[in-house]
Amino acid sequence: MLITFPNHTGAGDGPDALKAANWVDLVDPTPEEIARVENAFGISIPSRDNLLEIEASSRLRAHDGILYLSAPLISGTDGDKWQLAPTGFLLNGSWLITIRFAPLGAFDTVRRSLARDDCTAPQILTFILEEIVDRAADFLERAAESVTEASMTIFVDEHKEKLGVATRRLRQAMVRIGRISERMTKVRHSFVTLGRIAVFVADRCQPKLDGSLRERLVSVRDDINSLDEFETSLANRIQFLLDAATGFISIAQNDVVKVLTVVSVAGVPPVLIVGVYGMNFHYMPELSWPWGYPFAMALVVLSTIIPVLWFKWRDWL
Repeated sequence: MLITFPNHTGAGDGPDALKAANWVDLVDPTPEEIARVENAFGISIPSRDNLLEIEASSRLRAHDGILYLSAPLISGTDGDKWQLAPTGFLLNGSWLITIRFAPLGAFDTVRRSLARDDCTAPQILTFILEEIVDRAADFLERAAESVTEASMTIFVDEHKEKLGVATRRLRQAMVRIGRISERMTKVRHSFVTLGRIAVFVADRCQPKLDGSLRERLVSVRDDINSLDEFETSLANRIQFLLDAATGFISIAQNDVVKVLTVVSVAGVPPVLIVGVYGMNFHYMPELSWPWGYPFAMALVVLSTIIPVLWFKWRDWL
């Protein structure tokens, strides 16, 4: 789909109509749409594979007064289904061309807001960067709230809670935190490139940007740096919660093993006594005692109770 600002361009529009637009937005474009834009502007549109390059020289470059920019942006509204979508920007002082292969809410929001304003291409790109950063900030705020909820789930009074229930609760909290951490990794990946784009455009755009627009781009970079610090702090908190949940599960498992160990140790003396009296010797004094059987059973009970009491005395239970 090919969208232009301020006008929507249909298939029958010629190169002049395309070039009159300030912003051409290519959304999962067909080869025919790419060819139309290339003929109209005399440029080469980067392919999806080119936009996937991770080298800084591939993501940010200037040629013949045109800035070629690319960044992985987050696509999708459901956090569990987020993906990094390769996105390209071609900018000079007169027009902006964007290439994307997935729906991006920030672009739609900016396009709706620009329907009422007359903006230059650098201003449009600045609006897009600001909207992306605002959305990332909103996500980090929601992520912080989710982490707080997970923290309250992990650090609860579990004295009256069954072991299986506690383990399931901790496991669910770990899954929730792990998903948040995965989404934050995608946000950080976008931040790294977006901050560089803001600085690169402010320094290399031709003609030179006016002071207010440069300040806005610098502000975008500063906001990204601030959010990056917040994300780092949140990531450390997430790691702490994951370690704590893992530790609680290990403690619960150790308690089970401890109980099983005590039971097995307490069961050794009775087995020994029963084994002794189960020997088939003819001369065994207790066989002729009237109280021989109760005596043997009493020994079995005492040999079980004494080790348990000793474990409790040592605070091992």
